[in-house]
Amino acid sequence: MVEVHARSVTFHPPAQAKFLVGDFTDWDRRPIPIGGPLTLEFPAGAYIEYAFLDANREPFPDPDNPHKAQNPWWSYPRAIELPGFHYTPPHQPSRPVNVHRHRLESKAFGTTRRYYVFNPQEPAQATLYVHDGVAYYRTARLAEVAQGLLELDEIRPVRIVFIEPEDRRREYWFSITYEQHVLNEIIPAVESHYGPTPERGLMGASLGGLVSSWLALRHPQVFQKVATQSACLTASPEGGDSYNDPEWLTEQYLDSQTLPLRFYCETGQIEWLLAPNRRFAAMLADKGYPHAYLERPSGHNWMTWRQGLAPALLYLFGN
Repeated sequence: MVEVHARSVTFHPPAQAKFLVGDFTDWDRRPIPIGGPLTLEFPAGAYIEYAFLDANREPFPDPDNPHKAQNPWWSYPRAIELPGFHYTPPHQPSRPVNVHRHRLESKAFGTTRRYYVFNPQEPAQATLYVHDGVAYYRTARLAEVAQGLLELDEIRPVRIVFIEPEDRRREYWFSITYEQHVLNEIIPAVESHYGPTPERGLMGASLGGLVSSWLALRHPQVFQKVATQSACLTASPEGGDSYNDPEWLTEQYLDSQTLPLRFYCETGQIEWLLAPNRRFAAMLADKGYPHAYLERPSGHNWMTWRQGLAPALLYLFGN
């Protein structure tokens, strides 16, 4: 059970609960021992996801909170909304949105890979390549957000390609194989089927934000726009610890010339990536990149990222 106050939450653990976890503990990285009511303070209007761990450190949901989190990977997180939290859903399209499924035989990976394409009715002026494609397509419903903005004439026609990984950590962690897959397989297949566009962009959350920024740094002649959500900037090619690695990619941007890129970046205030994303945004400002940076009173979750879909499209492709 939870008691929600103006700026805090009191957690009442069930009998089997030994630890409290959530975005505010980096989940299982810093679990909080809990044996009785525990009150924690959060930003005003916060959206919070949490769960309990038993004596074996196995996660389980709060049995007294039916509010399930919008999590495509875990079933146990529950959600809390502090007073002042408000989610305004984007404009809903007036007609069904058609997203087409494709497969290709990847020489880079030696496997059959899949991707999905939303192609607007009007001739596309840009193509946005999105990592963690199925989650952005099904959980975040990015194609519907884009279609709604198109109907309001607020963005230019944008084609969206949802790329689905098999091992996202391995593929998004500065992987040359994944780079070859995107550049030499996905993009040619899409443009052969649908035609090229004058602009291309990249978008992703967490490690998907990392690989988006990395690919844009390496190929600014291919990509012009980048949207990152809670980008996992604590990563290094020589490391492997997404919590404690140095912020290698930020340093690479700092040490390189300013490239013809436009960025939309955002992160949650209740996650370990807040400071790294602040530093990345400061670097963009210092280097003179056109960019927008936004923080939300929430964590490393799809509620945070869903709220940023329309603003990202408007900033990168707005009329």
